[in-house]
Amino acid sequence: MKYIDEYRNGRLARDIARQIALTADPARSYHFMEFCGGHTHVISRYGLEDLLPDNVRMVHGPGCPVCVLPIGRIGAAIALAMRPEITLCTYGDLMRVRDKNGWSLLKAKAAGADIRMVYSTLDALKIAEAEPQREVVFFAIGFETTTPPTALVLKTAIAKGLGNFSIFCNHVLTPAAIHSILESPDVSKPGTIKIDGFIGPAHVSAVIGTKPYEFFAEKFRKPVVVAGFEPLDVIQAVLMLVRQINDGRHVVENQYIRAVTRLGNVKAQAEVANFFELRESFEWRGLGELPLSGLRLRPRYAAYDAENRFSMVTVTAEDNPACECGSILRGVQKPADCKLFGRVCTPDTPMGSCMVSSEGACAAHWTYGRFRTKARQPDAGRAVA
Repeated sequence: MKYIDEYRNGRLARDIARQIALTADPARSYHFMEFCGGHTHVISRYGLEDLLPDNVRMVHGPGCPVCVLPIGRIGAAIALAMRPEITLCTYGDLMRVRDKNGWSLLKAKAAGADIRMVYSTLDALKIAEAEPQREVVFFAIGFETTTPPTALVLKTAIAKGLGNFSIFCNHVLTPAAIHSILESPDVSKPGTIKIDGFIGPAHVSAVIGTKPYEFFAEKFRKPVVVAGFEPLDVIQAVLMLVRQINDGRHVVENQYIRAVTRLGNVKAQAEVANFFELRESFEWRGLGELPLSGLRLRPRYAAYDAENRFSMVTVTAEDNPACECGSILRGVQKPADCKLFGRVCTPDTPMGSCMVSSEGACAAHWTYGRFRTKARQPDAGRAVA
């Protein structure tokens, strides 16, 4: 297939759904976690769960970078932005996430902080070049997908000799989160949440390859299928997982062969390794402190590290006790299980991070899934156009 419409072909989707129904053993159930927020979005948007038989279920994982950013890091960014000499550059999704005091970057901007929304790391660099009297800080978040652009912007800043540019680094690592989920009591204790396999992330895998998932497949005996972002990619990955379960196999398979290799983008990995090193631990929203799960700048680049340069302090803060984002990020609950969902928490009035980001499970369910009846039809092929 060459064109995007071909990956959204409803007839092919229904054919694969019928294969899943014929392949799945009616005497057992199948639970697959999609780790990536992009996959969560596709599943909700195209109604893929409605195509699956009742004994094949999807579990949403912590694959949205905005959703897993802890409240304390938001608070630290707001405190930094309130300093008069600072210009804080950030992506739009972060603007409305609240800290423990109910403040957001949007509210701080309204109060006078110089906070600017950017679309790329280079936008932040251009601001630093154009306004040398300002201290420009880029609020860097995301998984392995967004880390290489941060490395390259640092490389460019150093080459240009920009002394007024720095990074507030919040980059995190996918394998560490998968490891945490597999070892968490929610998954490891019998009778709790069940995960039989994973749909591996697309963009992340384009950078790191499929090799890092081989450890999970072997140690935890959980199959992994890396899938692309189109509906046919995802539903085909489900069929591949069902076949592995039936065969008693637990290996890493690559559905997204048009973009992902076993070793990934080696050049991007080298750039990241040059500028970043592992933190001993990093706090994830909903998952807590995870060892070796986050990145920071290497000491030789300390002058470009905002945490070092401005003596930033991050304080751990608890989520709103009524918000179920933590349980939703671990796959323990679904968005509709939260008593705030659709009442006081909507995309216009988000209470938790899963509703703030468009990749969040709550935002995806609000946009595409909230009107679906829970009673699932035997043949819901009409869900895909």
